[in-house]
This record gives sequence, structure tokens and C-alpha cells, in this order.
Amino acid sequence: MESSTSLEKIQIAFSPDSLFLLNFFLGFIMFGVALGIDSRDFHQLRTNPKAAIAGAFSQFILLPLLTFILILIFNPHPIFALGMILVASCPGGNISNFFSSIAGANLSLSVSLTALATFLSPIFTPFNFEFYSNLVSGTKEFLTVFELSFLNMLKTILILLVIPLILGLVFRNYLPKVTRQIEKPIRIASMLVLLGFIIMGLLNNFDAFLEHIDLVFLLVLMHNGLALLGGYLTSKTFKLKYDLSRTVVIETGIQNSGLGLIIIFNFFDGNGGMAMIAAWWGIWHIISGMSIAYFFKYRDRKFSARSLS
Repeated sequence: MESSTSLEKIQIAFSPDSLFLLNFFLGFIMFGVALGIDSRDFHQLRTNPKAAIAGAFSQFILLPLLTFILILIFNPHPIFALGMILVASCPGGNISNFFSSIAGANLSLSVSLTALATFLSPIFTPFNFEFYSNLVSGTKEFLTVFELSFLNMLKTILILLVIPLILGLVFRNYLPKVTRQIEKPIRIASMLVLLGFIIMGLLNNFDAFLEHIDLVFLLVLMHNGLALLGGYLTSKTFKLKYDLSRTVVIETGIQNSGLGLIIIFNFFDGNGGMAMIAAWWGIWHIISGMSIAYFFKYRDRKFSARSLS
């Protein structure tokens, strides 16, 4: 599945001020996520440790491995491969909490897994990306062009994800009344900002995206489907209850593609090929997440109707 176009030459140009704003808005999104986290949600990590381990394993161990296998099988352009590895290395996205609430999953576990994945991401995201990128044929020549280091990526993720998350948790704890007033508006604003990131990533590469839409669509479709399947297989392996199982499936299939885009802008000079993968992932996992959430909801209704008849 090789592309003939020099994807490594497609870039999104950003001024330092624009890049600062992008980084700031991602931090704002994570601050908004933290405002919706109740300290009682973290009890799930203690009361359901097996589910917490399953969720972390599925996201940070299994998904990158499955991504690597998928790349070996279909041999996409190295730039697309780097985009896939980067998305798979990112923690779960906060929109997973919304899908879990629709799906009848364990919402407290979903929220706690989102927070847990965020705290683990400074280590696992740069490690998985660096490890698997160096295993894929043809990527090393592109990686040498960019100024990329484990420590720099770790520092960036700490600043953009972990610190805003901690600040949001502290804010909620000490100013609960203010939090109740601003939580919903900030959550809505955060979602709009995230959607803006994704749309911007597509629009700035729109001509290239149209040229490669068949490859990008197919790669993301298979990649996201594999992520959902990986979450399902993990939950079955760990023998989780149905609500916990659904949570792990959704957490694995919904990735923080916004972080992926920010990393691309910060460390890869806004590479268009990688941005196409991350941006389309951001669109597609909303569609797939909504679909699987309503599928689970439909199954519950159908089961309830059978029980009553």
C-alpha cells in the first residue's frame, strides 16, 4: 500500500505564536477534563484493579503492538506509518467518557482510565513511538530529519496534559461551587476547540487529503477497528463484567488525536502526511465511538424487551 507522492514534503506552516496558542488550547482541554473528574471516580482503580490494568494494557501495550503488525501487513507509506504509530501511542481521548455514558459502560471507570492514561502518557507515549518507529522499515530516514527526543516529548506531554489535569483537579477540590458553574461551558468549549484542531488539520491538507483519501480512510478504518477489537479481546481475556468490558473497548478505540496533532506540529514541522492520519482519526473515532455506543445501547434495550416478554 505504497503512496507515490512525497508525503514528507507536505507541511503545515505555523508561526511561534500560533503554535503557542495550539499548545495552550490543548492544556485548556485537559483542564476542562479534570473539572469533570470526581475524586470518587478514582476509587475504581482500587475497587476494580483488574479492569484498570486491562485498560492500561490494552491502550499502551496491545494497541501499539497491533498497530505495528498492521503496518507490517499493509506496508503503508512510512509517513502514514509514523502517523499511525503516534496515534496508537497517545492516551485515550476524553470524549470516551461521553460514549461510555451512552453505551451503558462503567462511567467512573472510564473517567479514571482517562486520568490514569494521561498520567502514564509522559512515559508510554514517547517510548512506544520511538520503539516502534525504529522497527518499521523506511521511517528512520524521516526521523533523522526531525529534532525528536524522548525527554523533549516527555516534557511536552507533562506540560500539555499532566500539569493542566492536576491544576483542574486542585481547582475542583478547592472551588467546588465555581467548578459546578463553569464545568459545562468549559467542557463544551473544550470539545469545540478539539474539533477545531481536527478540522484545521484536515483543511490545511485538504488537497493532499483528497488525493490520498482512499489510503487514509482505509488505514484509519482498519486501525480504529483493530483498536476496538483489541479492547474487546483484552476485556475477554481479563474476564471483565459487561459494563467494565465496554469501558475498556471504548477507551482503547478512542485516542487523543488532538495530542497527536500537537506533537506533529511541535516535533515534526507540521508534517502533512502524519497530520492527515491523526486528523482523520479524530473524525472517524467520533463516528465509530458513537456507533458502538448506540449498538451497546440497542443491545441493552433488546435484551430488556426479551426479558419482559
